[in-house]
Amino acid sequence: RVYKGASGFASWAMVLTVLGLGSLLSERSARATFPELNAFRQVRLRGFRRVFSHPARIFFDRGIADLDTLQMSSLSAEPCEGSSFICTAFEVEGVIPEFEQREEEFELRMVPFETLSGEVSGEGLLCCRSSDEKVRELRGEALFEGLRQYGVQTIWGWGPESGLRPCPVYARHCLLAARNLGPEAEKSFLEETFLVDRETSFGMYLAAHPEMLETRPPEALVERYSG
Repeated sequence: RVYKGASGFASWAMVLTVLGLGSLLSERSARATFPELNAFRQVRLRGFRRVFSHPARIFFDRGIADLDTLQMSSLSAEPCEGSSFICTAFEVEGVIPEFEQREEEFELRMVPFETLSGEVSGEGLLCCRSSDEKVRELRGEALFEGLRQYGVQTIWGWGPESGLRPCPVYARHCLLAARNLGPEAEKSFLEETFLVDRETSFGMYLAAHPEMLETRPPEALVERYSG
């Protein structure tokens, strides 16, 4: 089910489960947007693949993206039969407009998830791959105008051969957050997260670019991007 925003969701439930696949692997990051969240936990999502496949405007705004090397990608989930990964889940009261604004480029979908022991546990809101056309339909041109000022012409038009790479500060933050969750979550992030080619796991990429773990966030962003 595609999430239509606050007005379209009001009749579904008063308590919303949010699924975190990137920054929201960190409870500290999650609480920055959802201070009153409840029951922060690990779950498994099946039938989706976690991919670094699109640039995020906020990385450019914060000075942590590099267009020259294409190190500017954020994470999203996309349907993929047979794939799965560990993410986080937590409950919030009602709909949080700040979340819709924060995740402005995604298609937000309600998808089923499981406990780590494999029991069906409910449905949660997931940030999924979208398309430039859908973003324009929902948001207009503002998001694209923001990216064009940095020389980026498309959000979702990066193909497997594009060479798009993870934003180092963001990827390091996500890995540290997964590590803080424990060895199962860290293993999932390394082995069940992929680059835009859908073949290179994040663990393989990290082995080839160990210097990424030394890419510290700017001083003003240390609290936000430290796992």
